[in-house]
Amino acid sequence: MWRELLWPTPPVRRMLIVALGINFFQQASGIDATVYYSPAVFSQAGISGKSGVLGATVAVGFSKTLFILVATIWLDRIGRRPLLFTSAIGMTVSLFTLAIGFVFLHVPKPSSDDLPVTAGVQQNPGFVAILAVLAICAYVAFFSIGFGPINWVLTSEIFPLQLRAQAMGLGIVMNRLASGTVALTFLSLADAITIAGVFFLFSLIAALSILFIYFYCPETKGKTLEEIAKFFERDSDHRISPSVLEMGSLHLDDQNGTVLPRLHDNPKHDPELEEEDLHLIGHDGLSIVDEAVARKQLLSKVRLIAKQRLNEQ
Repeated sequence: MWRELLWPTPPVRRMLIVALGINFFQQASGIDATVYYSPAVFSQAGISGKSGVLGATVAVGFSKTLFILVATIWLDRIGRRPLLFTSAIGMTVSLFTLAIGFVFLHVPKPSSDDLPVTAGVQQNPGFVAILAVLAICAYVAFFSIGFGPINWVLTSEIFPLQLRAQAMGLGIVMNRLASGTVALTFLSLADAITIAGVFFLFSLIAALSILFIYFYCPETKGKTLEEIAKFFERDSDHRISPSVLEMGSLHLDDQNGTVLPRLHDNPKHDPELEEEDLHLIGHDGLSIVDEAVARKQLLSKVRLIAKQRLNEQ
């Protein structure tokens, strides 16, 4: 199965783009760094005292948990794409608002020494401190109703069964690489471009995810694997003959009782077409990866049977 992923067909290539892209944007928008370093961020925003920082951090965790439950309820009611759009737009606005708040505060560049929670920059939480708490809570809330859970749901739904495990593995690798990179570089980036600049960067990545969702992510709510497959087969290079292979159900030859398959160019307008006949070319039971090969093999077998029948006559 790894061969189909390493040298994918155009439909599988599109699936991989969606799986890897959605995992990249989930982490590159800064969720892990924001959660990991939220005490340092709140301290820099002016929240004084360990109790104030701890309370703000608990509020972030509560928001994340609550809205994951909300996403669980809405996932099959609203659909994947609307929730992803809502999530990406909300994350963009929240991160941009947080960055603007730090710009107005003129927060100094943090360093690794800021990781232990110390006395805040200001004695009393001001407007920026409240804005930071609200913005980060909103950010994790919007993340939790879309990118948090739907990332895994969408990745598992778009691949055929024989590729799903390996594709999920690749998606997890991308997810962990992006998460580790963001978490390990957060303080260095903040030291280089200020903490406001980091959140501006995260908001830009979140904004780019909106375009990614619009152009690449399908809606999978209530759809079968075959219906999802058709989305990724659009604009594919179909190299199969337009002829449609149609085999009658135990249609016997009048002369010797041999079962004969029938080949029609346009069975939809064939008056002899029986309702229970199997349309193999249009049959959705064939997987995307094996569909072209299976059709060619079936067509070759039918032609071989027809040739043998002619030789017998």
